[in-house]
Amino acid sequence: MNPVVVIGEALVDVVDRPDGRVEHPGGSPMNAAVGLARLGVAARLVCALGHDERGAVIRAHVGASGVELDATTIDRTSTAVATIDGDGAATYVFDLDWRLDPVSVPAGTPMVHVGSIGAVLEPGAASVLDAVRRRAPGTLVSIDPNVRPSITPDAAAVRSALAPLLAEADVVKLSDEDAAWLWPDRDVDAVLDGLLDSGATVAAVTLGGNGCALANASRRIVVPAPRVEVVDAIGAGDSFTAGLLDGVLAAGSTFSDDLEALAAHALACARVTVSRPGADPPRRDELPA
Repeated sequence: MNPVVVIGEALVDVVDRPDGRVEHPGGSPMNAAVGLARLGVAARLVCALGHDERGAVIRAHVGASGVELDATTIDRTSTAVATIDGDGAATYVFDLDWRLDPVSVPAGTPMVHVGSIGAVLEPGAASVLDAVRRRAPGTLVSIDPNVRPSITPDAAAVRSALAPLLAEADVVKLSDEDAAWLWPDRDVDAVLDGLLDSGATVAAVTLGGNGCALANASRRIVVPAPRVEVVDAIGAGDSFTAGLLDGVLAAGSTFSDDLEALAAHALACARVTVSRPGADPPRRDELPA
């Protein structure tokens, strides 16, 4: 099988903690690609990197997990300075250069996953949408908006940029915080309704420590999160995404039938990630049997 094509930013998370500053490879799409690869799903990451020390760290990180890398060269590798609060949640300040060479999505690609800054920030966002629209028939599309208001503060502009991608998407996952920022007048059920009306076959909203809500055309569920001692939440949503997409690909054309299984697998992946520092998604042998 050809690899899943993941298109979006790869950067370095510069994390300020009470005990000092540390750096980890990051970026929502990069984390999702690594998460997929660690679960045994072939993944190709289309991103932008500099030929600098931080770029070398990212190349080594994704290579160690078996991710195929397709990187447009930029002047310096992007960063996100993350500050962790007492509950382990992170806030970010970005220094980002987002542009892409033309993106190829070969026939036989099982899925294209896009999202976060890469889906909405120009000039690279135009290349993302073009790749999604030029995919071969039968290639699924997944999107995780993973909004970053410090980079794209105009919610109306972000909704406008996301609309054509959501119209193409088979699977949509976002957090409750994303949903509240994008559609402040909607509760979670109304957000799920809107995503399904846009064309999604499965829509998911993560609810932090309260688990997640998943919906298809005929039903919806809310599944509580497994108990865990949280170290930090960096990359938790991306690990959830990787687990969700792994479940979708494993189920094939019937992927919307068992929402409980999709939710349980995605939450198990996120549980491992929040139990350790940085965006460090699990390998399959770290998950419950």
